[in-house]
Amino acid sequence: MKDDNCIFCKIANGEIPSKTIFEDEKFRVILDLGPATKGHALILPKDHYANIYELPEKTAADVFVLAKRMAADMTDKLGCDGFNVVQNNGEAAGQTVFHFHMHLIPRYDNDGQKIGWKPSEPSQEELEEIRAQIAD
Repeated sequence: MKDDNCIFCKIANGEIPSKTIFEDEKFRVILDLGPATKGHALILPKDHYANIYELPEKTAADVFVLAKRMAADMTDKLGCDGFNVVQNNGEAAGQTVFHFHMHLIPRYDNDGQKIGWKPSEPSQEELEEIRAQIAD
């Protein structure tokens, strides 16, 4: 299934040219046009899913297998010093294109990029309250 108004559907299915580094029947992996670092790529499913919540479990498993394979291959070929695998869901989390995609970001010593967060310091009581809310 495709969304005719989705730019990532069009790219994933070859309607818009891209710098493709891998393709099979389910996914296209392209270089990001606004890369965080050299080699920053995106895994795009050819079917449209807005986010991880819509992604079928089998597709979720397949995308992670592909991410692992691509990270190893890219690390070998680019000689990077580390690797981030990033996936955002919803505007509050930084998602800007609402077609599920996974960022593959090779990291290099002193590349100047910061991907992270400022840790908070919840009390043990707050942690227990959250645990109970999620687990029960």
